[in-house]
Amino acid sequence: MNAAEISWVFAVSIKEGKEEALRQLVGEMSDQAEANEPDTLQYLWMISDDGTSGQVHERYRDSSAALTHLASFNQNFAERLMALVDPTGMVVFGNPSETLKAELAGVGPVFMRRAGGFARENG
Repeated sequence: MNAAEISWVFAVSIKEGKEEALRQLVGEMSDQAEANEPDTLQYLWMISDDGTSGQVHERYRDSSAALTHLASFNQNFAERLMALVDPTGMVVFGNPSETLKAELAGVGPVFMRRAGGFARENG
């Protein structure tokens, strides 16, 4: 993760009977981000074996790229996603801009800054 990169993990509880609808929406959201957001570096959804919880792991080139993604998400998917899940937590990694922090404030994120360590990209 370089100094400008922003990433986060957003956790949700999946509403009863909504797992399949969530899987379909995740496919649509993923396709849109991959096709239209070149500075979205990672967008991975995980769903628990019992289908009751999920997490999305997202990584962006910088705060601007994250804001671009959020604008598209809010316009095209937010209402539909919130009908299927309840947010349970968010952890943001990196040094987000004040604008990005404000945009994420509604889900009560915890902001974490690097304290040390390393990452291997293809190790």
